[in-house]
Amino acid sequence: MIWLYRLLYLPALLVVLPYYAWRMWRRGGYAKDFQHRLGRFRRLSPPAANKKRIWLQAVSVGEILAIGPLIQALQADNTIEIVLTTTTSTGYAEAKKRYKDQVYSIGVFPLDFWLFSRLAWQRIQPDVIIMTESELWPEHLHRARNSGTPTFLINARISDRSFKRYQKVPRLAKRLLQKLDYIFAASDLDQARLIELGAHADTTASTGSIKFDVTIETQLEQATHTALCEELGFGHQAEQESPFILLGSSTWPGEEAALLRIQASVIATGVDCRLLLVPRHAERGAEIIHLLKQQPLTWHQRSQNTATPNSVSIQLADTTGELARLTQVADLAFVGKSLEPNIGGQTPIEAAGIGIPILMGPHMTNFKAVAKSLVHSGAALYATDENHLKALVLNLVKDSTARAAMSQAGRDWHAENKGSSARIAQSILAALN
Repeated sequence: MIWLYRLLYLPALLVVLPYYAWRMWRRGGYAKDFQHRLGRFRRLSPPAANKKRIWLQAVSVGEILAIGPLIQALQADNTIEIVLTTTTSTGYAEAKKRYKDQVYSIGVFPLDFWLFSRLAWQRIQPDVIIMTESELWPEHLHRARNSGTPTFLINARISDRSFKRYQKVPRLAKRLLQKLDYIFAASDLDQARLIELGAHADTTASTGSIKFDVTIETQLEQATHTALCEELGFGHQAEQESPFILLGSSTWPGEEAALLRIQASVIATGVDCRLLLVPRHAERGAEIIHLLKQQPLTWHQRSQNTATPNSVSIQLADTTGELARLTQVADLAFVGKSLEPNIGGQTPIEAAGIGIPILMGPHMTNFKAVAKSLVHSGAALYATDENHLKALVLNLVKDSTARAAMSQAGRDWHAENKGSSARIAQSILAALN
């Protein structure tokens, strides 16, 4: 099986090389330490006799932010040293910003071709590998199995789409999953799906999502909150009511246009509604600006670092790493990648923990259990389509009591679900002894 994968990988790699070149050009920073993708990680000394080296792979910014509490829990044991890798350029930049003083080394995950993987393994020399969410790289797992290196998949998720795909290739799914020594699923649903696909039932546990353990910024004091609103161009005169701020959180194509139409509908009712757009991918800024130029309301692009006018109707926050702070100014949040044509959903966990009432489209398949739990708790509502979303926004704009109840429900729900990182760290450390 592994030799067939190796034979097929090389021609597939040649096909996608133009895509890598395009991403390097479009995103900027993608070429940074590109040699790591070819396995040319900086050569590390072997772990000291009293140390265990963990190779922790987190794909992108979301996973990089989520693993902070786990890193802290693992580092509490002074026999552990962590080599952290990531896949995206934005994830790499965020990892270096957050963890350069906490982990032994930081790099970019190699392409899963056997030559590149072999070189990276020779240079990193891990005692343990940890992967996050849904990463199942055959070559990486093969090397771990051949070397007797324990493998962990943490915060494991199986979306509806992935589940259906794996069901079409049951033998492959089973072979991959059974190369993992331990799986820590993000929910009971994910645990059940993984076991159905072939994961070992006795080593696949439901530990909850590590994203609940991410430290949420202390609620902004009123003066700081006011200053941030003014910085965004959402300030108001003392004699006027505060504007209503609608947040598009991690939006995808089509959702910004829908939110612009909904904002116009709210304004038509006499409410001073401002729209804060935080797209999931900052490089989509030019695409969204094209939309903004076609509508009459005033707007500002945050990434340009130009002075924001005293008052704008729309702020395009096409920046990276600011979502948690910016979320705190919102009165209501729509979670992106959940309205057609998008499927999957972005995480609503952080917004709930901050206490922002949440609206979601019907396609939260990547966070199915989380979304269902949020709705059940009263912290969030589903919208079946754009028209339904508009109706929900129009109702909640006028109902501060309902928003307050949703806000408190979100905070309570978040507090009840914390602790996964500590449980996972304890299990990993126990397996190393």
